[in-house]
Amino acid sequence: MYYQAIKKALLPLIVGMLSTTAVSAADYTLNVNTALATSDPLYKGLEAFRSNIAEASDGRMEIVLFPNSQLGPDEDVLEQARAGAPVAVVVDGGRLAVFQNEFGVLGAPFLASGYDGIRKVVTSDMFEGWVSDLNEGSDLQVLSFNWWQGERHLLTQKEINVPADLSGIRMRTPGAPVWTGTITAMGATPTPMPWGEVYSALSSNVIDAAEAQFPAITGAKLDEVITHITKTGHINLITGVVTSGGWFNSLPADLQVILRAEALKAGDIASHGTEDSLAGIEAALVAKGISVREVDVTPFKEATAVVYDDLGYGDLRDTLRAMAAE
Repeated sequence: MYYQAIKKALLPLIVGMLSTTAVSAADYTLNVNTALATSDPLYKGLEAFRSNIAEASDGRMEIVLFPNSQLGPDEDVLEQARAGAPVAVVVDGGRLAVFQNEFGVLGAPFLASGYDGIRKVVTSDMFEGWVSDLNEGSDLQVLSFNWWQGERHLLTQKEINVPADLSGIRMRTPGAPVWTGTITAMGATPTPMPWGEVYSALSSNVIDAAEAQFPAITGAKLDEVITHITKTGHINLITGVVTSGGWFNSLPADLQVILRAEALKAGDIASHGTEDSLAGIEAALVAKGISVREVDVTPFKEATAVVYDDLGYGDLRDTLRAMAAE
């Protein structure tokens, strides 16, 4: 706790020094934090974002990337953004739900499959309304939310076939209510913790299991500390690049347009890269001796249906599922 408090207190100073260092190279600098490793397909999209922003802005704006949560946990970076720091973070809707409730539905169970459908949702006029409300109400600005990381599966030390098999299992998941509610409904005990602590927690038996998408499994080397992957696809992980509303609003209008347009383009690059990587990652996991199995997901869908109503997303679920299916 003491370390986390010191880290949180020092983060504004660190970000300030980073921005000061980069100011000579560009008029504006945005420091982008992600929990993912550089090997993740999504990171390739961030690299494209960095390059394309430099070109489209004629060098007036620079993107600096920080993989492996080098600037701290997502929640801390969001707070720095709300305070006006020139930082951004790749974050899921569940973490934004504390500021704008509608975002939480994006992490709800079995909302949509794959990238194409969920992309329709996060580029819709309805979603853009949420973006405006988030800026006005919480000083956070979504640059784009089309950064698809894949469908999340169960990572365990034993075979899982039905929700009852998860009884008593302590499973790491992000701390947002939509995530913990989903894991509880599936039968496990949700155990929130930062992504960077999952490997050590699994290896030391602090937790029994986790849930994640294929690229993140290999990026964090979790194949070294789990034996079974059950392909439930219970959460279709769509994320976004979110920055400071105050900082974004202070930019020249043309840079605001460039920043959002290039974020959308880079999100497509990242998402299609993820799509292209999945089969190869799965084959590599099987080759390492990990059991990767398909199961009938119907019992899991039935068990988690209650999550929507518990969080007040029942009507929104039907609207978004119809939108994704168009």
